[in-house]
Parts: sequence; structure tokens; C-alpha cells
Amino acid sequence: MPETAPPETAPAGAGHGPETAPDALAGFTVGVTATRRREEFAALLERRGARVVQAPAIRLVPLAEDAELLAATRECLAAPIDDVVVTTGVGFRGWMAAAEGWGVSADVVARLSGARLLPRGPKARGAVRAAGLADHWTPPTESCEEVKQYLLAQDLRGRRVAVQLHGEPLTGFVAALRAAGARVIEVPVYRWLPYRDPSPLRRLIAQTVAGSVDAVAFTSAPAVLATLAAARAEGMEDALIAAFRGPVAAACVGAVTAGPLTERGVPVIRPDRARLGALARALARHLPENGVTRLVAGGHRLEIRGHAVVVDRELKPLPPAPMAVLKRLAERPGHVVARAELRPVLPGGPSRDAAEHAVEMAVTRLRRGLGPAGIVETVVKRGYRLACDRDER
Repeated sequence: MPETAPPETAPAGAGHGPETAPDALAGFTVGVTATRRREEFAALLERRGARVVQAPAIRLVPLAEDAELLAATRECLAAPIDDVVVTTGVGFRGWMAAAEGWGVSADVVARLSGARLLPRGPKARGAVRAAGLADHWTPPTESCEEVKQYLLAQDLRGRRVAVQLHGEPLTGFVAALRAAGARVIEVPVYRWLPYRDPSPLRRLIAQTVAGSVDAVAFTSAPAVLATLAAARAEGMEDALIAAFRGPVAAACVGAVTAGPLTERGVPVIRPDRARLGALARALARHLPENGVTRLVAGGHRLEIRGHAVVVDRELKPLPPAPMAVLKRLAERPGHVVARAELRPVLPGGPSRDAAEHAVEMAVTRLRRGLGPAGIVETVVKRGYRLACDRDER
């Protein structure tokens, strides 16, 4: 997972605490932008009942034939290396594979064996050990920031430090080491490019802006940036940010992934460990706690979720139009909502002539979908209401 750091502090309710209910995400729709391990992540969400929309945002391009990686490798071989920062396991393995293809694998391993290897996390440490090398130190937080502080606490003047990149430049990290006197070699093992087929991501952006999904999950900062760029190209970036600030939850695997969103004032859900399972659990806690409207109507207990309603503990998926009507009625439980107020929430924006009939049809389908009679009442010549005591909020 190409996350560069877990959060230093995590929001309440996020993390890897008690396992969530098996159906915690039933009735919710989650967009997944991951490329690597997306099937695994989707399965984690679907196992908890979620409807998953897969929309890969980026693709990983190995640089085995890239002149930059070859040049960086030759620079590492030219003189002793004092420190090697290993940011990702997949990146380090890719570097070793490229070196083998060039016929310099033994030389690279020999050179790195004389350096202090600083893997950022357990996956990077595993890749180092798999190459027959000994790791020197790994930060408890699995954070690039902590690796940087560890190095800056020492005299770096004249030290040669190789930094394995993770798909994008570590500009601040590298600049800080150079300012402290280190000679830094940047090792670009792979880079991120937009996904070959942009259609799924464009559809997910449109669904997010329309509020048709309840959350969008990100597992890397490049995926966030690619999503924002795709929205910008469609003239929808501001609307996407507004959706993330409002009804749609943005979930990120760690602090670095969340960075491009938090910089734009978007509240982000993130677990206390940068792991797919922890991210799935964080969503399975957040959405039922924050994305559900609970009320009693017509003597029946309702839980209104993203695309479904739980009626007396029975999950009942609803089409978009009836669900939109139900959510608008639930904003003012017990109060009459005029037909004119229900027209704008219907998908597709029916014309004025067709709107009256569209509202009636949506209410009919809503009643049919809910099952028990008496939950939605018609108030003659005025509109509709949920049959519950008036909420005086």
C-alpha cells in the first residue's frame, strides 16, 4: 500500500479497535480509488455489507528501463553510502529487480550492506530482509517525518544518503537533509500516472457531487491528487470539495494520503494504523454513527442509510427517487412537506409538467419499498409527511 505515513493522531472512533458488526456498512455505497489491492479492499468493505464502486485513479509504472533509476543506481555504486531510506517495500523490491536486470544486483547489495538501512515500516523492513540485508532502525510511527527527524538529530555533514522515492518527489524531506549538509541521492523506482481508462473515476466524481455515494476511500496521496485533477478537468473540483465537506465522507489510509484534502479544508476519516483493514473498520464505525437518521414513524423503527432503509431491523434497498423523497421528509419528521419542495430532490430534474406525476410515483414506490403501511401519510392538497411525533428541533 503506497501510503507514506500513518497519522500522528487519529480521530475519535477511527482505528483498529473492536471488530465492527458484519453488516455495519449495509445500505451504504463506498467509492474505492485504489489500484493495487483494490479487490482485497473492496472485499473488506463488501464483507461488511457495503455496495462498492471501483474507480482506479492511478497506475503504477515501474522504471526498470528508466534512465533516472539507472543513473541513481550508478551514483550509489560510485562511492560508499552512509544511509539508505527505504520508503516502501514494493519500491525497494522493484529497485532490486531492476538491478538484477542490469547485472549489478550483487554490487548493489554489497554497497547497501555497508550502509545503515532505515525502512519506514514493516513492509519496507521485510523487503530489506528479503534481499539479505540488515535493517538498522524503523520509526514506531511508520512515518517519513520521524525518519527525517532521526537523521536530522545527527551530524549529516558529508554523509551520502540514498532516499528511495515512492512515486512522487519527497521535496521537503530531501531539502531538509541537504540543508543539514547531506549529499542526497534520490532513487525514483516507480512513478504514478493517471489510470488508463478515466471513465470509472469520472463517474465516481459525478456520483460524489450528486451525493449518490456515502464515502470515497483513498490509499495514496497520488490517488487523491489524480481525483482532484480529473474533477478539475471536468469543471467539478469545487463541487467535489464541497461534497467532501458536506454529505460525502472522505476516508484516507493515513496522514500523508489525507494531506491534499486537509489542505483544502476537507475533514478526513483515517485510522490509527495505515492498513487496509483498519481503514475498512474506520468506515464501518463512522458511517453508521454519522450517516444514519433514526426515527419512529407509523409505529415502526426506521434507520435511513445511504441507499437503503432499515425497517424494524430489515434492510430494504430503495431506488434513488424514493430514497431522495424519504430523506427530504426525514429532515422534518412529522411535518408536512409540500410537493413543490420534493420536486428538486428527484434525480434528473423533471420538467414542471412532469414533476407532479414524478413526485406521486416516487412516493408510491417509497411506500411499496418500505413495506408496512402508515409510515408515509398524504395530507390532502398540502403534501406528505412521515407519521411520527413532530420534531421540534
